[in-house]
Amino acid sequence: MTTPTTPMTTTAGGAWQATHIHYAANPRPLLLHCVRPLVAALEADGLLANWFFINYWLEGPHVRLRLKPADAAAEPEVRRRTAAAVDAFLAERPALYEVDAGFLKDFYNQLFEIEFPEDERGAYLNPEGQMNLRPNNSHAPMPYEPEYGKYGGPAGIELAEWHFRHSSDLVIDAFRTKNLHLRTVLLGTSAQLMTVMSAAFIPGEPELAAYLDDYYTFWHRAFPGTGFIGSTEYERKADEVGPELARWYTRIRAALDAGEPERLPGFLAGWATHCVELRERAHALALSGDLVFRSWEGDREERVTDPDEALVRLLSPYMHMTNNRLHVTIQDEAYLSHVLGRALRGWVMTS
Repeated sequence: MTTPTTPMTTTAGGAWQATHIHYAANPRPLLLHCVRPLVAALEADGLLANWFFINYWLEGPHVRLRLKPADAAAEPEVRRRTAAAVDAFLAERPALYEVDAGFLKDFYNQLFEIEFPEDERGAYLNPEGQMNLRPNNSHAPMPYEPEYGKYGGPAGIELAEWHFRHSSDLVIDAFRTKNLHLRTVLLGTSAQLMTVMSAAFIPGEPELAAYLDDYYTFWHRAFPGTGFIGSTEYERKADEVGPELARWYTRIRAALDAGEPERLPGFLAGWATHCVELRERAHALALSGDLVFRSWEGDREERVTDPDEALVRLLSPYMHMTNNRLHVTIQDEAYLSHVLGRALRGWVMTS
C-alpha cells in the first residue's frame, strides 16, 4: 500500500459555514456563475481552507454550500462575501419555477414521509401538515451538521470533507466543459465515475458485481411503491449498453491493477488517482481503529477495523454524493448500478 502524499484538510482553521440556497431550477448556473467565482476569489485572497456542496430537497430543492474559512479571523468576511455573491446571482438569474403545486411537490412530500419518522417531522411541517417549502430564490445561514455515523466519526468526516472538495471541483469542472444538460452525456459521465470509484474500492469482479446488485437493491427497497425505482424495465436497457460498459471496465481495471490510473483518458485519470488515494486513506484509518460508524440498526456505535468492510461502508455514500452533485436522480443512480452490475457479470462470463 502506498503512503498518501496529498495533504488533507485538518480541523485547524475557522469553523465550517453552511448556506442553504433555495433555487428551484437546475443548479448548474448557480454553481458556475455564483459558487465557482466565489470560491475562486476567497481562495485567491487566502480566506478559504476547504469547501464543498450538495443538492438537497428538504423544504424545497436547494444547494447546501459549505465553506471552511482559513481561520477564525476570516469567518465574518467569508460570511459577508457569500451572502453578497448569492444575493447578486439571485437578483440577476432567479429561478422561475415555484414548487408549490404539481408533481414535484408530491414527489418531495413522498420523500419526506419515507425519510423522516413521524416524530421527527414537526419542525418541517406547514399548517396543512405537509412539508414546509422555503421561499424560492432565497438563502439562509444554517448549522453545519456532519453525519458522523455515516462517515466513520471525526476522522472519517475529516476524510470525507477532503474527498468532497475534490468531488465538488470535479463536478463543477464537468458542468463547465461537458454537455451535462444532455441526458445521455450525464448518465454516461455518472456511469464512468461510478465504475472508476467502485473498481478502486473493490478489486474482485464477483465481489464488485455483488456490491452493485446490493446498491441497486438498497434504492429499490428504500422507495417501495413510489414508482421512483423500476426493476424489469431496466433489463432491456442494461443489455443494450452492457458491451460498451464492459469495454470501459476492462480499460479501467487494467489501469488500476497496473498502478497507473493516470493513463485513463481525460478527467477519469484525475478521478481515478484521487479514488486510489481516498481508498488508501480509508484503509489506513480502519487499520488504526479511527473509523467509528453508526450501526445498521441505528442503536449503537461500531468501530470498524476491517479495511474491506470499511471501504464497502464508505463507498456507498461517497458514490451517492458525487451523483448528487451531478444532479443525477436516485432513480437514475439505481438504474446505473443495475446496468453496471449486469455488464460486469457479462464481462466475467466472457473473460
